[in-house]
Amino acid sequence: MSYQALARKWRPKNFTEVVGQLHVVKALANALDQERTHHAYLFTGTRGVGKTTLARIFAKCLNCEQGMTSTPCGTCSACEEIDTGRFIDLIEVDAASRTKVEDTRELLDNVQYSPTRGRFKVYLIDEVHMLSGHSFNALLKTLEEPPPHVKFLLATTDPQKLPITVLSRCLQFNLKRLSDDAISTQLEKLLKAEEIKYEKTALYALARAADGSMRDSLSLLDQAIAYSNGDVTDVSIHEMLGTVPREYLYKLMHALANNDAVTLMQSTQELAQLSADFNGLFADIIEVLHQVALSQAVPSMLDTLEIDADLVKGLANSFSPENIQLYYQIALIGKRDLFLSTSPQSALEMTLLRMLSFKPAGGGSIKKAPIAKSPENTPIRSKSMQSKSVLHDSIVKQDEASAISDTENNQVKHSGSIDSLSANPKEWSKLVDQLGLQGVSYSLASNCSIESIEDEIITLHLSSQHEGIATKGAKQRLEKSLQEFLGMAINLNIDISSDALETPAKQKERVREKIQSQAEKTAESDEAVKALKSQFGAEIIAGTVKPINN
Repeated sequence: MSYQALARKWRPKNFTEVVGQLHVVKALANALDQERTHHAYLFTGTRGVGKTTLARIFAKCLNCEQGMTSTPCGTCSACEEIDTGRFIDLIEVDAASRTKVEDTRELLDNVQYSPTRGRFKVYLIDEVHMLSGHSFNALLKTLEEPPPHVKFLLATTDPQKLPITVLSRCLQFNLKRLSDDAISTQLEKLLKAEEIKYEKTALYALARAADGSMRDSLSLLDQAIAYSNGDVTDVSIHEMLGTVPREYLYKLMHALANNDAVTLMQSTQELAQLSADFNGLFADIIEVLHQVALSQAVPSMLDTLEIDADLVKGLANSFSPENIQLYYQIALIGKRDLFLSTSPQSALEMTLLRMLSFKPAGGGSIKKAPIAKSPENTPIRSKSMQSKSVLHDSIVKQDEASAISDTENNQVKHSGSIDSLSANPKEWSKLVDQLGLQGVSYSLASNCSIESIEDEIITLHLSSQHEGIATKGAKQRLEKSLQEFLGMAINLNIDISSDALETPAKQKERVREKIQSQAEKTAESDEAVKALKSQFGAEIIAGTVKPINN
C-alpha cells in the first residue's frame, strides 16, 4: 500500500478529534443535536487550522444514515464516502480555480434538485473570497433563499474580501490559530501512535515553525521523520529548519546573566559561521524573557513549562524584574531593526551589548549572584553570594564583589547603624543616597529631615509645601528600605512642619548652585570666550552654561 501523508492520515473524522477549536465545535454540535441548523455557514481562519475539515465533518453529521447527529457513526456508506471524497451530495468547489460567473451559474443550476443519496445536498466552497463580483451576485439570491434540502458551507482565509451582503446571510465562525502547546501535544500523541522516537524539544521547534497551523506542523513532521531517519531529535530538527539549536540560546542567556561579553561575541561568531536564523533567535530570546517575567510575577507559572524551565528559573533568580523588562524591550527593538543593520550578526551583537550596557534607573540589576552553566549546557541556579551588607542588591557595578566591598566600607563610614544616625542627624543626607529609592519615595526622603529616633521609631519632618508627596505607598517603600538597610524592624512616622527645614534636597541644591556658579565663572574667564567677545561682540546667553561634570 502506498504511503499516506500524515496530514491526510490523521485528518479528524469527527468533532472529538478536532484540536483547539472548541468554541466552534460546541456551537455546531449543539445546533445539530437541537436540529437548529442554519442554511449557510462561513468558516474563517488562517491556513491549516481546520476550516474544510470542520465543514466535511458537519456534512457527515447532516447525512449520517443513523440520523442527523453531532456524533456520526463513521461506518455507514454515507460517512465512509464523505471520508474518501466520493459522496455524490457533497459538492466541493475550489473558488480559486472557478472564479468566473459562468462557473457559479453552472454550479447553481442543480441546486433545485433533491439530493441523490443523502438527507441534504451540501455545497462546500473553499477560498470563497476568490470569487468575482459577478459570481457573488449570482450566488447571493440562492444563498438568501435556498431550497430546504441545501446547505452552503463556505471557507476563507480572507473574510474581509467578502461582500457584506454575503456575510450577513451566513453564520460566521472564526477559527483561531493553534498554540504551540496544542500543536506539540498533538504531534506527541501522533508519534506515539506511529511508534516513532522523538524529543519533546524537537516537537516544540516544529510547532513554532508551523506558526499556528496544524496542517503545516504535520507536513513538517513528515519531512522531519524522513530527514532524521525515524528519530525526531532536537538537533536534526534545527538542522532541517536552519534554526538556532537550543544550546546556543542557553549559552547566550548564561553569558548575559554573567556579564560575559567575550562569550557573547564568540557565540555570535559561531552562529554567523552556521548561517543561523537570527530572526528566529531574536524570537527565542524574546520568548524566554517573556517567560522569565511571568515566572517572577507568578512563580507558579514555572510548573506549566515543559521546556526551558531550568533556564527560566535560573534567570528569574539572577535578574531583577526591572532588568528583564528592559532586556525584553531592547530585544523587541533589536528584532524590529534587524533588517536595517549591515548584517544580522552585528544586529544581534549590538542588541546583546546594549543589554550589558544599560541598567534601569536606580539600580535594579543583578538580584542574586549570576547563574552558572552545567556541562550538559543546561542552566542551574547558583547560590546567592552572602554578604553582611544589606544594600548590595541596589549597587550596580561591573565587578559585583568590588561593589559589595565598597558598599560595606561606605556603610561603616556613613550611618552603619541606627545609633550613629541618631547621634549625627546630618548623616541622613548620606543615607538617602544609599537606600536605592526611586521616584516619589526618593523625593519624599530627600525633602525630609530627622526629628527624632526613639525605641526603633524614626520620626521625620516634612515641609508642608511638600505634603502632597507623602503618599501611603511612598512612605511604605521608604520604611521598607530603611528596615533592609539598617537590618532591623523600625516604624516610620512623618510629621508635617511649617518651618524651613534642612533637608538632603536643599543640600544638593546648594551644591548644584555652587557648581553652576563655578562653571559660569570658568566660561567667562576662558581665553577663547574672551577673544570671541572682543572680536565679534559675542555674548554668553544666561542659563546656557552647563557644568560638564560634578
